[in-house]
Amino acid sequence: MLLVLKFAGLCLCLGLCRGLQFNDVDEEAPSAAQTSKYGSLWPLPQEVNIAETSFKLSSSTFRIVDSKQSSAGPSCNILQNAYRKYFEYMFGVARKQEFGKNGRPGLSELTELQVWVTSVDSECDGYPSITSDESYELAVDQPFALLVAPKVWGALRGLETFSQLVYEDEFGAKNINATKIKDFPRFAHRGILLDTSRHYLPVKAILTTLETMAMNKYNVFHWHIVDDPSFPYLSRTFPNLSQKGAYHPYTHVYTPADVKMVIEFARLRGIRVIPEFDTPGHTQSWGKGQANLLTPCYSGSKPSGSFGPVNPILNTTYDFMTQFFKEISSVFPDAYVHLGGDEVDFTCWRSNPDIQKFMEDHGFGHDYSKLESFYIQRLLDIVTSTKKGYMIWQEVFDNGVKLKADTLIHIWKGNQQQYQHEMARVTSSGYQTLLSTPWYLNHISYGQDWHDAYKADPRSFNGTEQQKKLVIGGEACMWGEYVDATNLTPRLWPRASAVAERLWSHQNVTDINDAYSRLSAHRCRLVERGIPAEPLFSSYCPREYKAV
Repeated sequence: MLLVLKFAGLCLCLGLCRGLQFNDVDEEAPSAAQTSKYGSLWPLPQEVNIAETSFKLSSSTFRIVDSKQSSAGPSCNILQNAYRKYFEYMFGVARKQEFGKNGRPGLSELTELQVWVTSVDSECDGYPSITSDESYELAVDQPFALLVAPKVWGALRGLETFSQLVYEDEFGAKNINATKIKDFPRFAHRGILLDTSRHYLPVKAILTTLETMAMNKYNVFHWHIVDDPSFPYLSRTFPNLSQKGAYHPYTHVYTPADVKMVIEFARLRGIRVIPEFDTPGHTQSWGKGQANLLTPCYSGSKPSGSFGPVNPILNTTYDFMTQFFKEISSVFPDAYVHLGGDEVDFTCWRSNPDIQKFMEDHGFGHDYSKLESFYIQRLLDIVTSTKKGYMIWQEVFDNGVKLKADTLIHIWKGNQQQYQHEMARVTSSGYQTLLSTPWYLNHISYGQDWHDAYKADPRSFNGTEQQKKLVIGGEACMWGEYVDATNLTPRLWPRASAVAERLWSHQNVTDINDAYSRLSAHRCRLVERGIPAEPLFSSYCPREYKAV
């Protein structure tokens, strides 16, 4: 990878090089005595060339505008929304003080960023997808800066990069250096999983996460919306699921309006929303609002009063799933839905005499993974009929279920050696895959625990180049057993930023010391933007977080 830079001694993010002062030494903390030559760029672009020449920026004269050649004009709400947002990020309260004044630009002042979307089909009214083009080129020079992207999704990523190049000098004035950048993501799928069942997350917390994801160039929100503890999704077709399965039927549910808001908020930031409705296990909350859906467990010859996974032997089960996923396919516009399929406990199935007879009649013997496969196969056929693709956890593949060629298999189990072996198995079978095992960010430890996340590479396993091309990315997961809105954001950021760079930047971007310097500055930028991202180590930010 070409990374050429003519740049020395200047921090690119709001004077944040001052934020890297240390009072003591931690052997886990990389040296940050020198500012990275890449300033605070995060994730690091593919090709960067920054010159020593700098230009002033003033909120009274600077504008972000569509170039005359652009196919995305004033009616493109994705870009118009982004222009306003990034102006606010760069100038903050100064906009209220100076916006609209007729200031006279100086000789070294940059007054315009022109955005040129080159494709006739710019997708302004569409949704991002697995095939969306997020590439862009950025040139900062006089008389204006130019951001060129084939699609609006690349323009969004380029606007974030431009905002990261803006810094303050010692007098508090905004500056930006002459720069050329050519950039594109290494992986097409770069996701964050939030669990809203174990603890309900208010919509505001979800929107804050989406906003921060855009600052880190994530493009998939994996919404693990329901699970055993609660069913907060308010279904129009089966309202009893949340009425009886949510923690509270009014205060702890996601209404159709809430879901629509999340999807649109994500779309404006180039983020896909992929819902997960995990079955046949992890479904205790489903059974509260849907009679006869779960398997009655037995103690000896009598029902015990408890219930196990979804009952796979009843036709009513599949009638329900057909109607339910027909609704899901209409509510969520993405081409994929996550169907789960993990951690199915066979104990209850084994105890049930009706299921025992079904197993015997179908020649399954005592292999309950065959019964699980029977259920999953029928579910996959149902989802396929809605014209959706599907993602599944790795157990479905491990248990030999027949899968469509375009199935995405999600790896989450084992240590490094085990998940690398699993990825080799999955890709050798011709399936696309994505990784989460090393990125369970709900697990915390004292110290620089972002290191391991940063070092994990989804394509680091024994396999051919063709196999490694089947790895389409990964997801950082935030499971909710011990996480709610009180600690979600600081636990997630900036640790998820480490994963973001691994999924976006070139595979050779692995220097921990350089990453530490940039990530510290990036974390301070998140803080200034109102995100309570936790610190990496002893340091300070010029503008510390202020709780509202």
